[in-house]
Amino acid sequence: MKKFMYLYVGWGEPTPEVKKAWGDWFAAVGPRFVDSGNPFSGGRQVTKTGSSDLTLEPGTITGYSIINAESIDEAQKLLAGCPISESVQIYEAATM
Repeated sequence: MKKFMYLYVGWGEPTPEVKKAWGDWFAAVGPRFVDSGNPFSGGRQVTKTGSSDLTLEPGTITGYSIINAESIDEAQKLLAGCPISESVQIYEAATM
């Protein structure tokens, strides 16, 4: 199995329905999670010339999860039922 990272993009109001949908999806993916992740609460971008605070707004990365899957196609299929706010970016974790 390979490892893939989901980066969740966008922010939506965490209503009871949305929270239930996330819980249902996490339960469905279950043992495929290496790290079910967490939502983000802001951050900081650091460059060679300085840094700036990051805020949660449309288009920003707002959380992550790491899963096991055979391929990126399978990783995408595991997103079925995920309450995607804006989008989910999928990256394969390359071996070193």
